[in-house]
Amino acid sequence: MEIIRLPGRAFLEFLAYLGELTALLADLWAAVRSGVWRMRLVAQQLVAVGYGSQVVVIVTGAFTGAVFTAQTYFKFKDFGVESGVGGIVSVAMCRELGPVLAGLMVTGRVGASMAAEIGTMKVTEQIDALRAMAVHPVDYLVLPRFIAMMISMPLLVAESITFGLGASYLVAVNGFGIPQRWYWNHVLEHTNEEELYCSTIKGFVFGILITIISCHQGLVAEEGAVGVGKGTTRAVVYSSLALLICNFFLSILLNNFFPMGTQM
Repeated sequence: MEIIRLPGRAFLEFLAYLGELTALLADLWAAVRSGVWRMRLVAQQLVAVGYGSQVVVIVTGAFTGAVFTAQTYFKFKDFGVESGVGGIVSVAMCRELGPVLAGLMVTGRVGASMAAEIGTMKVTEQIDALRAMAVHPVDYLVLPRFIAMMISMPLLVAESITFGLGASYLVAVNGFGIPQRWYWNHVLEHTNEEELYCSTIKGFVFGILITIISCHQGLVAEEGAVGVGKGTTRAVVYSSLALLICNFFLSILLNNFFPMGTQM
């Protein structure tokens, strides 16, 4: 009987978890509409989220673009179409690799930090102290992080794509001898505003997922330091899984609105 009950229990727990996230989103929307945004806290989070994540995002984007260029060149060379490496790498970085890998790196760095900070405040009863002073925890803790993430995430995705294409250029032109004109002609021919729209939209959506899931794990943390550690781990795992799953459906949806094609 336990084997029969297990799937049902897991499904009900998943529904309850989605309900908690929805309730947090509703509180966050109410905080946004209140107009009290605490810009000093937003500025602090911009430094922590955006400025502090640049190095890992740049390194990830650059080496992803470089290795993808190398692997694409090795295969395209067999068919004699190695000049098309630039277009393939550009589209892949803009539509998939740039947003996804930047989101995963930000999840590991920023999502874990959000869950740990808020979770520590929860288990040390600092959140209860905020409520005692008539300060809503979502207004004070979640909203500044949400605003900072909405500003930072698209910019971090853009940085990842830019440095990925820069590294791709160096590997393709200087490393494998692909003519510079051929490389850039294919990049410009196959990359247009649709690719930029896709990367920006994915950046916004991934930022929402990371913030909501990570802050929720902090707000529900229990059992002292052990609970904070478990919440931090769950924040990274849940955010990463949600990002990858959502990326699939976003890719299908965005391809209908912004189909891939050549620029005329």
